[in-house]
Amino acid sequence: MRTPTLYPLIHNEWVKTHKTFKVYNPYNGDTLAKVYLTERDFLDMAVESAAKGFQSAWKLSGFERYDLLLKIAQGIEKNHEQLAQTIMKESGKPITYARNEVSRAHLTFTWAAEESRRLFGELLPLDVAPQTRGYYGITRRFPKGIVLGISPFNFPLNLIAHKIAPSIASGNSILLKPASATPMTALKLGEIIKDAGAPPGMVNIIPCSGKNAEELVKDARIKKLSFTGSGQLGWYLKSIAGKKSVTLELGGNAAVIIEPSVDLGGIIPRLVSGSFAYAGQICIAIQRIYVRDTLFDQFISEFVTQTKKNAKMGDPARDDTMVGPMINVDAAKTAESWIREAEKNGAKIILGGKRKNNFLEPTVLTNTSPDMKVVCEEIFAPVVSIEAYHEFEDAINMVNKSHYGLQAGLFTNDIRQIQHAYQSLEIGGLIVNDYPTFRIDPMPYGGFKDSGFGREGIRYAIEEMTELKLLVINGGP
Repeated sequence: MRTPTLYPLIHNEWVKTHKTFKVYNPYNGDTLAKVYLTERDFLDMAVESAAKGFQSAWKLSGFERYDLLLKIAQGIEKNHEQLAQTIMKESGKPITYARNEVSRAHLTFTWAAEESRRLFGELLPLDVAPQTRGYYGITRRFPKGIVLGISPFNFPLNLIAHKIAPSIASGNSILLKPASATPMTALKLGEIIKDAGAPPGMVNIIPCSGKNAEELVKDARIKKLSFTGSGQLGWYLKSIAGKKSVTLELGGNAAVIIEPSVDLGGIIPRLVSGSFAYAGQICIAIQRIYVRDTLFDQFISEFVTQTKKNAKMGDPARDDTMVGPMINVDAAKTAESWIREAEKNGAKIILGGKRKNNFLEPTVLTNTSPDMKVVCEEIFAPVVSIEAYHEFEDAINMVNKSHYGLQAGLFTNDIRQIQHAYQSLEIGGLIVNDYPTFRIDPMPYGGFKDSGFGREGIRYAIEEMTELKLLVINGGP
């Protein structure tokens, strides 16, 4: 079968550059595509295109932006299965989750269309002093200009949608750098956007090297950086971004607190999914579970039983696969080394722990300590630690003993505990009676501490991509 060749999308044209790279299937190593890199000269062309695209984008009416976003959503729905298959092949994401990602991207663009009609401002009474009689003010949000979006491999469609859709809704233009491991989905989305009638330069899809992306981050013509990825890289990019506005959606090591007031039988299958789906390669995958000591032995036993039953590992093309391959062998080796290091320092492996190529077994640990990498860092793998606590306040402190703070889950039927956890946990989102892996796309998404800076979620991303401008009018006596 012939390997397809794909090109950057610049000014609504597929541009042939000089250098290429290959995209591989993490499951079987097959070559999926040859992709042309957007090299330095072509990056400058892309920025110039985006500058022209912005002049068209900000002039679009609310209805025109709404209509464009709905057409993109319809294009996603029309290409639903093709997009899902592409996600599955280039990222190793099990097909069930890939299809769900496409559905979420459809929702993201549909919701962005609605938000494009709700860019509200305010009428401000300013006649609050004797000398300002007759004055009033109006506020409106205006687009910043060119947005640079940098996205990771694990959600190659929907995380891109969370950058492109609010950019279109707010009248910006955007340069989107997809992850080098998963550019095919992004380029397919670019084709859908082009076919929907986006003005040339409003959306450019530019696969490029990390070094060249850094140059874009420094480029003063770009007014906004929206980055999703690793903490180390994200904070570095913020440090070199100059005066531009920055949103960072970074890592986490999501925790769950389990109280005795809930039915374990009803929640454990959900917790297994939150821990091991897509080999744990989700920023809000469950990495730490804290269980009241009176439930601990029962919980461990039932969790292991449900993991063996439900966390099926194998071919991502199968509907019943939960745990596919990790994105590459190096990622799997790193996770395996952290498991071995924890075991050497006293952790107990209850289940799993073995690796074959880039497949890592669903792994359950206990007897861990807060300073072990499997606990305090983001492992981004199918690995979870389970520990007991005695008092509810102990659990709060255990969750907070982390330099991350993205989302956490709390299972309880005690409203006082919910209120206390909401006030005390150092996180961007508390999910009650569901796993912390829960995300629906309109909600604000982001974290405290090393988990990020700013918020995504369509309306919140629009606010990050716009400037509030005031108009003051002297209306006379």
